[in-house]
Amino acid sequence: MDEAKATEILKHAILLEKRGRAFYSKVAEQASGKAVKAFFEMMADEEVKHVQILSDQFKAYQNTQKFNPTEPGDGNVAPKVLTRELRDEMTAASYEAAAISAAMSMEENAIKLYSSRSDETDDPNEKALYRWLADWEKQHLQFLSEIDKELTEQIWYDNNFWPF
Repeated sequence: MDEAKATEILKHAILLEKRGRAFYSKVAEQASGKAVKAFFEMMADEEVKHVQILSDQFKAYQNTQKFNPTEPGDGNVAPKVLTRELRDEMTAASYEAAAISAAMSMEENAIKLYSSRSDETDDPNEKALYRWLADWEKQHLQFLSEIDKELTEQIWYDNNFWPF
């Protein structure tokens, strides 16, 4: 395994997750409704978990040049956050809706990074770590996409963009 590459990917991943946390925290701070605020706070908390996992792996790798086995966590938060209240508070042309679109891009970048590294490495613990993180980010992207789709359809309906 290329130690420099493994370290570089870990550093990049930690930075990516910290930027995500900062972004979600700022959107939560500026959110107009309680459910929207809670949603973005939950997303920020998810990023904190990722930073901790990656930081622990970084420390372990620095000391032993090995990745620790990954303990799967509960990444399925969508049922907890995709509430009717959230959908009702967010409108398609709002700041929060624009943040959803930006968040989707961030999650896609994380998925690419983690999937790519999982495919590249021969270390089974590193492969498992990045596969697990990629799957967790895919869940985030899925419920962000669901929100985005509903908001898009809402604005189409409100502006009579439907062909029928």
